[in-house]
Amino acid sequence: MLIPLRNKLLQKLVVITPQFLAVPSQFIPFSVQQKCLLSIINHIFKEAIEDDDLAFLEGKWLKVTVTDLKLTWFISFDDNIIVKDKAEQTDVSFSATLNDLILVAGRKEDPDTLFFQRRLKIQGDTELGLEVKNLLDNIEFEQLSPFIERMIVTLSDLIKTGVSIPVSPDTNVLNIKI
Repeated sequence: MLIPLRNKLLQKLVVITPQFLAVPSQFIPFSVQQKCLLSIINHIFKEAIEDDDLAFLEGKWLKVTVTDLKLTWFISFDDNIIVKDKAEQTDVSFSATLNDLILVAGRKEDPDTLFFQRRLKIQGDTELGLEVKNLLDNIEFEQLSPFIERMIVTLSDLIKTGVSIPVSPDTNVLNIKI
């Protein structure tokens, strides 16, 4: 009795959380989003920036969209990472849901698998998209702070469990819609 209830609650939590976050995320000023993203990206890719491994992004624009949060950023590189809310051009775009992006970050889902399941959409310059994907695949957890690493692992474990556990159809618990 308790396990189906727990499973149903976990599934609802995984589904409802992005829906719940979609509203407040629209009110976060872009300057705050930009500052947070720049801090995260510069930290994660510090070594790649120093080694000039992001040169392939010079003069190019990567559009990243978190579809269920309705957030979009444009990212480029010119000696430093650039994050904008608009760009005149988009060379390649990546879009996915928050849960899928967390699963990729936590290494619980392979980006190629999500791409072929049409859960990760990559459009535009194929070669540039592959370079970005390979760069993301090479992120090592050791580059992250222990707190961030634990948070990503915990969230990705929770999401993976929430989307994969079977729940008995006769368990009618928390029929919540947002």
